[in-house]
Amino acid sequence: MEEHHLTVTRTARYFTRGTPGDHVRDVWFVCHGYSQLAASFLALFSTVDAEHRLIVAPEALSRFYTSHEPRAVGASWMTREDRLTEIADYIAFLDAVYSQVVGPLDRSGIGVHVLGFSQGVATAARWVAQGNVQADRLILWGGAVPPDLDLKGDGRKLAALELVLVLGKGDEFATEEQLAEEEARLKEHGISYRLIRFDGGHRLDKKVLSALAADADERRV
Repeated sequence: MEEHHLTVTRTARYFTRGTPGDHVRDVWFVCHGYSQLAASFLALFSTVDAEHRLIVAPEALSRFYTSHEPRAVGASWMTREDRLTEIADYIAFLDAVYSQVVGPLDRSGIGVHVLGFSQGVATAARWVAQGNVQADRLILWGGAVPPDLDLKGDGRKLAALELVLVLGKGDEFATEEQLAEEEARLKEHGISYRLIRFDGGHRLDKKVLSALAADADERRV
């Protein structure tokens, strides 16, 4: 048996909050977690809505039924099956979204922030490290930099931007031991970061989101 690959054209989607234009000063690209959809994930960012901010939520290319309920649909960025091809596909997709959203804007006048949550953490980290996005800040929320990402090579992009790790103190998917390993790995490769902890589990936190948005606003003043 021999495996083959064929590149095809398909339709992908993304959702936005805010209105594009010369007034935009912040663009956030937010990558949802496993079994989520972009629209419902984007709704969680209402707390950081602002006239000068455009929030973009791409949706993973693989949708599936999460249960027997017909309306229960989620999406996944990748699986272990044919994983390298799926990674290449979603990086190309995210590059296309970035080009379409940021291309018409004056890049020198805006801040670009990439946030990944849960499964979206690996997606966001790979995109920033291997894609065409020019990010100023990478926020990894409830997950770790993928262990297969070469921090000696691709990690140079991570070292050149502001890296923020966010983790709930009660996050059931991340132990203190795993956090310590992540911090040690980043320090070993000279990648500076800021760690934010909050009281809660594997979820977004409105107070932390608001603080991150406020940080961006203060730096622009």
